[in-house]
Amino acid sequence: MTEHSRIPVPAKDARQSKSLFERAEGMFGESNFSAAPVPRKLAEPVNRPVARTAAAPAPEAAPATAPVGPPSDLAPQAPLAAAPVASPASVATAPVAAAPNQLPRIDFSDAVHHVDRDQLEYHGLLNPDGPVTTLLEEFRIVKRKLLQTARASQDPLARRILVSSPLPNEGKTFCAINLALAMAAERDGEVVLVDADVAKPSILSLLGLPKGPGLMDALANPAIAVEDCVIATDIPGLFVLPAGNQTNADSEYLASARTPQVLARLTQGAPERLVIFDSPPALAASPAADLANHVGQALVVVRADKTGQSALEDALTLLSTCRDIKLLLNDASFSPSGRRFGDYYGYGG
Repeated sequence: MTEHSRIPVPAKDARQSKSLFERAEGMFGESNFSAAPVPRKLAEPVNRPVARTAAAPAPEAAPATAPVGPPSDLAPQAPLAAAPVASPASVATAPVAAAPNQLPRIDFSDAVHHVDRDQLEYHGLLNPDGPVTTLLEEFRIVKRKLLQTARASQDPLARRILVSSPLPNEGKTFCAINLALAMAAERDGEVVLVDADVAKPSILSLLGLPKGPGLMDALANPAIAVEDCVIATDIPGLFVLPAGNQTNADSEYLASARTPQVLARLTQGAPERLVIFDSPPALAASPAADLANHVGQALVVVRADKTGQSALEDALTLLSTCRDIKLLLNDASFSPSGRRFGDYYGYGG
């Protein structure tokens, strides 16, 4: 073992009486420590706004001449503040405020197409000309949550809503159409319902609208403007964008750099306009996950007593690039509170 008794120990009082710097000075033998010199005048800051100071009045300057004309022709003006005189260096480094980029509003075709109300009732969808029903009240609650998020968010993507489901036959198209019909009833908004289920498009047939070019055509062909493919309906505030012609590269087109540009044109210059995408089931086709990158809200439809937990978890994982995902329970026959909105208005069922 090491003999500790032979190790010299400095005096206790001496160590406690000296500071850390004093002990370092004694150890390294440096006795001329001094602070670095500080210049009296510091260099001017770079890339900062020039301080505004009042300019000294020029001696014996001639007074400005007022414009000739009757006083009624001149609008009242606020007094002008003296502008600072900047040196060439400060002019080069001073930041210049860029003018806001206000894009012009994009409107759709004036040709109005009739929505078949009989088709809506046949398929159990909302009839905008019909009475208040339980179904309408349910979707009023659903739309209110989505509208609240879209209006409160500063992110323009919040105005794009993806409607999907884990598996087929869970009612996602039924919910997408009814949600669009309910939102179109808002007094101060417009809705574009996009049939993004390219493999099995059905919105045009359910609404009784004519076929035509759509989303995939605008993505595949830069010469086609997406706004020219939008169909205006006779339901105030409701527009429909067809799926378009199917290709073998639908997922690749949706994942291309052109997709954000095409989708942005659907709401350009129209902050009151929302876009609802009826996408394929998340576990059945890849476009749902591709579209999740371009929306701010996602509504996942799950069917009561049918959708499994593992399927739902897998679907949520695929759609996780969307930061706001909500669940909608479809075809539920039991309500814990026992409420039935339609009965209050006299229209149960």
